[in-house]
Amino acid sequence: MNSPSRSVHVCGHISLRPCVSSSSSVFLDGISDVIIGRRDGLRSNSGEEVAERVMLRWTVHLEGGPRRVNHAAVAVGHKVYSFGGYCSGEDYETLRQIDVHVFNTVSLRWTKLPPVRTGGREHAQEVPYMRYGHTAVLVDDIVYIWGGRNDTEGAYNHRWFTPKISGTVPGARDGHSACILGKSMYIFGGYEQLADCFSNDIHKLDTASMCWSLVNARGTPARWRDFHSATVIGSKMFVFGGRADRFGPFHSNNEIYCNKIKIFDTETNCWLNTPSTQLLPEGRRSHSAFAYNGELYIFGGYNARLDRHFNDLWKFNPEAFSWKKVEPKGKGPCPRRRQCCCMVGDRIILFGGTSPCPEQGMGDEFNLMDHSDLYILDFSPNLKTLCKLAVIQYSLEQSGLPHDIRWELTAMTTNSTISRPIFSSHG
Repeated sequence: MNSPSRSVHVCGHISLRPCVSSSSSVFLDGISDVIIGRRDGLRSNSGEEVAERVMLRWTVHLEGGPRRVNHAAVAVGHKVYSFGGYCSGEDYETLRQIDVHVFNTVSLRWTKLPPVRTGGREHAQEVPYMRYGHTAVLVDDIVYIWGGRNDTEGAYNHRWFTPKISGTVPGARDGHSACILGKSMYIFGGYEQLADCFSNDIHKLDTASMCWSLVNARGTPARWRDFHSATVIGSKMFVFGGRADRFGPFHSNNEIYCNKIKIFDTETNCWLNTPSTQLLPEGRRSHSAFAYNGELYIFGGYNARLDRHFNDLWKFNPEAFSWKKVEPKGKGPCPRRRQCCCMVGDRIILFGGTSPCPEQGMGDEFNLMDHSDLYILDFSPNLKTLCKLAVIQYSLEQSGLPHDIRWELTAMTTNSTISRPIFSSHG
């Protein structure tokens, strides 16, 4: 029986070396649960629409990273921290510490943090256990991991402790969304373990007081769903996609995949009425979503009714209330779902996920291959990056180049070596 979780643990510094910006981790257990870091990445303007079409490109493709599906990740400075996730063939019945993989966006190398020394059974309970279907968000210097499941409990040089929380704690679930506005984390939707149904409630955690509250939302709410995305732009939460049931909150194998944007205004606690749009991406679940320069982007995902995985990139403009399909230059990821996306400066770091085995085509729910690859999507590659890409593409002579450029070229073309063997999965 897969069952999700609900409580709170906190972790001190997650930095491996003194040169890493100090960070901590809070863990809200449920596998209602929370984790911590400092963001240093700066965001620059992407320019006009024509500049985006010219500049936006996939710049890096590396294999051999952690083979993970349904994991959660957050960017802390120039590093991406990936927590837990699923890999076919691994044991998810025995409780063990959640694993933490770290990707350095400068060296383009993966490392794995060592297990935490718990120093006794009572302290072992304060360390979050391995899970998938959870979320991770960053608030100031703190990363909060919440929810998820494993097959028993359900849905580092750092130390964990358990903060006191109060208020109305959300029920244990997975497949929910989590996003940050100010000091508050908003949880929406997911599949609730106890009620055995989809949710469309909004819960808010005030990270200053560690108090949970159920938001009394007005207006017509977004439909009950799981494995959707919720992205904050300004003071509004934009909900897209996910899996729902045609007949209500209970799962009856009559799945529907909505492709309309739903907007929740956090200032008025109201679901807004939204106009219709002509061009729409296909409905999907288990996709990635992120905001850049005030616009919403979605990538990938899966639609069971169409039996199709996606690798398309779409952009939504909230002011014009319009969608546009985006075609980056370079070779991007294959169709997939349940991958992670993190923004570092003007770059998106995309890694992991699962896809149909090559002989199965683009669909097939039950014969899947888990990925250990990583791609970087650069919204504003500089001249140096473009020159390095040309050297790689045309196999140009490198012996006369400066040492640091040759080192960077090696990093861009050398795979990591921490992958687990490939197995087929079934979810």
